[in-house]
Amino acid sequence: MSISLDLTGTTAVVTGARRGIGFAMAEALALAGADIIAASARQEPDGGAIGARVRELGRAFEGHAVDLSDREAVRAFGEAVRDRADILVNNAGTIRRAPAAEHPLEWWDEVLDVNLRNQFVLTQVIGASMVERGAGRIIFTASLLSFQGGINVPGYTAAKSGITGLVKALSNEWSAHGVTVNAIAPGYIATDNTAALRADEDRSQAILERIPAGRWGRPADLQGATAFLASPAAAYVTGVTLPVDGGWMAR
Repeated sequence: MSISLDLTGTTAVVTGARRGIGFAMAEALALAGADIIAASARQEPDGGAIGARVRELGRAFEGHAVDLSDREAVRAFGEAVRDRADILVNNAGTIRRAPAAEHPLEWWDEVLDVNLRNQFVLTQVIGASMVERGAGRIIFTASLLSFQGGINVPGYTAAKSGITGLVKALSNEWSAHGVTVNAIAPGYIATDNTAALRADEDRSQAILERIPAGRWGRPADLQGATAFLASPAAAYVTGVTLPVDGGWMAR
C-alpha cells in the first residue's frame, strides 16, 4: 500500500486566499500539485501575491472577486466553478468584537452570513457536484472557539461552533459518495484577526502561557493538515475537526 499526498491534476477552490491562513492553505495545495481558484471580496483577477506564488510553483491560478456576505453572489460563484472543483476550502471569515450585551445585531448577522450561512450555500452547490462525480474533499476553517466560548465575540463563536456541526452533518450524508468533509481549527495564529489580542500585552501573555508550544502559531503551521486532508491519504478521514493549536486544547 502506498501513501499519497499528491494533488497533481486537481483543482482547489479556496476562499479568503489573499493573505494569512488562506494564503498558506492555497500555497500548500499548490505545493502538492493542485491548481487554485481563489475567491474573496477584494481578490484580484491575477491573484496578487497568492496568484504569483501559485504560478511560481507551476500551477494555474484563477481569481474571483466575490462578496461572501451576499448569498446570491456566493451561489453564482459556486455554480461557475462547481464542476471543476475537486477540493473546496471554506476559509474566508470575519470577526466583530463587542460585549454580548452591546453587540450590534448588524454585526451578528454579518458574521453569521460570512462564517456559516454562505459557507453552507457554497458547499451545497459544489458538494452536490462532487457527490454526482463520486469524489471530493471539503475543508472548513473552524476555530478554537468551535470548542470554547471566547470573549466579546458571540457571533464568531456561534458561527464556528456551527461549522463543527455542519462538518458532521455533511460527512454523514456525503462520505458514502466519496466526498470527505472535515475542518481545521487553528489555534492562536499571528494574523490580522488576532492583531488586537497580540497588541494587548496582558491578554497576549495570558494566551502564550497556556500554549504548550510556547509561541503564537504561524499560517504555515496549517499547511500540513491542509495538504493531508485534501489528499488521497485522508480518504478515510471524515467528519473531523482537527485542532492545530500548539497544544492549547490539551492544556
